[in-house]
Amino acid sequence: MNDQITGAPKHEKYESSNMSDDQVFGEGEVEQTARAKQIAKDGDAHFHRLGWKRLAVVTIVEAIALGALSLPQAYAVLGMFPGVLLTVGLGAVSIFTSYIVGQVKLKHPEVASYADAGRLLLGRVGYEIFGAALVLELVMVVGSHALTGSIALININGGHVCSIVFSAVSAIILLILAIPPSFSEVAILGYIDFASILIAIGITIIATGIQAGDQTGGMSAVDWSAWPKEDLSFSEAFVAVSNIIFAFSFAIGQFSFMDEMHSPQEYMKSIWASGTIQICIYTLTGALCYAFIGKDVQSPALLSAGPLISKIAFGIALPVIFISGSINTTVALRYIHGRMFKNSVLRYINTVAGWASWIVLVFIFTIIAWIIAEAIPIFSDLLSLASALFVSGFSFWIPAVMWFCLLRVGSPFAKENLATSAACLLAFVIGIVTLGAGSYATIADIIKLTTNGSAHSPFTCRSTS
Repeated sequence: MNDQITGAPKHEKYESSNMSDDQVFGEGEVEQTARAKQIAKDGDAHFHRLGWKRLAVVTIVEAIALGALSLPQAYAVLGMFPGVLLTVGLGAVSIFTSYIVGQVKLKHPEVASYADAGRLLLGRVGYEIFGAALVLELVMVVGSHALTGSIALININGGHVCSIVFSAVSAIILLILAIPPSFSEVAILGYIDFASILIAIGITIIATGIQAGDQTGGMSAVDWSAWPKEDLSFSEAFVAVSNIIFAFSFAIGQFSFMDEMHSPQEYMKSIWASGTIQICIYTLTGALCYAFIGKDVQSPALLSAGPLISKIAFGIALPVIFISGSINTTVALRYIHGRMFKNSVLRYINTVAGWASWIVLVFIFTIIAWIIAEAIPIFSDLLSLASALFVSGFSFWIPAVMWFCLLRVGSPFAKENLATSAACLLAFVIGIVTLGAGSYATIADIIKLTTNGSAHSPFTCRSTS
């Protein structure tokens, strides 16, 4: 099994016949083999430098940016009480399913991505299906970041430049930031990313709170409700729920992240830290922005702070928009690149040919993400579609299946398994309902908004946010 699993670098023996990409003219067979082994050794060491603290940073910034920005509008649709309840509840379930994912990785160290987990469950068919789903989800997420970047730049610019130009600029920035292939390197940028989103959200909350207090009637005049809005349609409700689910999508890259850890058994420290921080940030952002702005809160939430404050907040949020997006590119391409070059030292990305192959893949992947961003130019619906189709599986129903099939010892009804069985059943139901109902609701909402003129058509220029 182990020799079939692709992904992160492992110590292996290489024959000279596999080294044609990196042979130096004039080297003998012994020299070529020794050189290949040294390249593999250096590459393996480079890709196993991640500690639990940096892992926590990576998982936080990988999920928190777009999730936090979409939640206030979700609260406006669902109401304050259901919004807070769903945020805390789904966050707790996500921490549990991430625990399951980590246990699978510890039991099967050869698993370097969700595609490899699919192989464990369903053989070659599972490997292909899970791999395709992984790439599709991540390319949609990167597309969401390109769309958010264009919205931010339009807002900062004042709407004087065509949105397609800023969308292309966003794609270029995402491309450049995705060039470093190691998560330990990306984690360094993650500290900037995390500070960026906290400051941007803080500015938005403070500014909207001051504005709410200064208006006639003060805070009591803000139109918010503890319960769902009147005449709430099914599609609106499930798009909002799907956006909350999207906020807890950190499990999708967990296999890849853990594969770079020097002490993977410490992964739960990262999950507890990132999961708890995300729940707190999401709940405070969604509740306070909705309480200060009311039912007219926009998505992303930074648009609701007024013209000047929005420009400032978006300017500060630019690092998180682009750094978080680039991490998703790295997760997808570590799987693709590792699969393409599983029998070559190119997969270590520490030779000229290795770097060239990596950069070409980054370019192609980013272009595809940009096309998606232009094809579905509705921020909340793009997040919801990604959530319904893929996050529902990677963060909910698939971990539940993995526990039953790969980790469970004894009957699921045994006393020692009852609590875990019940939790996995809950996660499975959440995932399957989101997959079916969420996909239907999102597609219906996209059609509605596009046909009635509430959103601009795909691949058209708009000059306002």
